[in-house]
Amino acid sequence: MLSSPNEDRAVRIVTRRERGALVLAVSGDLDIDSVGPLGQALASAVDDGAGPVVVELSGVGFADSTMVNVLLQGHTALGDRMRLAAPSPFMRRLIDMIGLDSALPVLPSVDDAIDAVLPS
Repeated sequence: MLSSPNEDRAVRIVTRRERGALVLAVSGDLDIDSVGPLGQALASAVDDGAGPVVVELSGVGFADSTMVNVLLQGHTALGDRMRLAAPSPFMRRLIDMIGLDSALPVLPSVDDAIDAVLPS
């Protein structure tokens, strides 16, 4: 688990294996000063097996363009293995506003993201 120092809005990334997938449960406020651990976790996932990499966003209270960039870089490195799941209300609005779901698969739950068969 990686976290940043500001405890009330600290970025936490809890990594777990679930049904052959690597799940990164992200929580906190992600901006230019706090998004580093997510970038590191996605970079580590590139060499971590061949299954899906699911970024669970239900605990994200705030994110800026830096996080969007990290997600897009992760998708470039991981390709169709990477999926976003369970976006918080803030993340759902951000995804809809910028059309991120046209670049990345966004699924309503971790189970849906693990089970999704995505076009190659």
